[in-house]
Amino acid sequence: MESFYTLQGEGYHQGRAAYFIRLGGCDVGCVWCDVKESWDAEKHPKFGISEIVKKLDFETGNKQHTISNKPIVVITGGEPLMHDLTELTKAIHAAGFETNIETSGSHPLSGEWDWICLSPKKFKAPLIEVVPHANELKVVIFNKSDFAWAEEYAALVSPTCKLFLQPEWDKAAQMTPLIIDYIKANPQWELSLQLHKYINVP
Repeated sequence: MESFYTLQGEGYHQGRAAYFIRLGGCDVGCVWCDVKESWDAEKHPKFGISEIVKKLDFETGNKQHTISNKPIVVITGGEPLMHDLTELTKAIHAAGFETNIETSGSHPLSGEWDWICLSPKKFKAPLIEVVPHANELKVVIFNKSDFAWAEEYAALVSPTCKLFLQPEWDKAAQMTPLIIDYIKANPQWELSLQLHKYINVP
């Protein structure tokens, strides 16, 4: 659908330089999704892997960076795991970049990943075999019942998985105070805010 160089606005890697590759196609159907135009993959052009990586190199100024300080590459959607990501992630790794994914986990895991952010959705729950691979669990809080949903998956991820609660953007004023109180009572969780929306970057 699109690719762009910006800052990661959410979760564990918030504030880091990040190159996003947004893939078209999603069958999860979150009512509050802010990229519903991504849902129909057929509405977006197709690009070869070499073309995607060449654009990544150019737009991030790859030659200016050493391997130790390159931006992360985040594959998102839509639901990116609707696609087989094996060859794309191999090519990104070969170019010297770190691979991150943001996924609902509702499709089989494919690809070579340095970081997996699992964001489970009630609209289409994750496949249970994907959950243990998560490095980060990021649960969007839309209403009070979502805290129980978050705990359900926190019990299934690995002990080293980072746990984040994030208010749904349009309900942030209502939900953020509840999240703060919840984290104070359950300090294994951390707060994720959509920083990019506050500073007006993609």
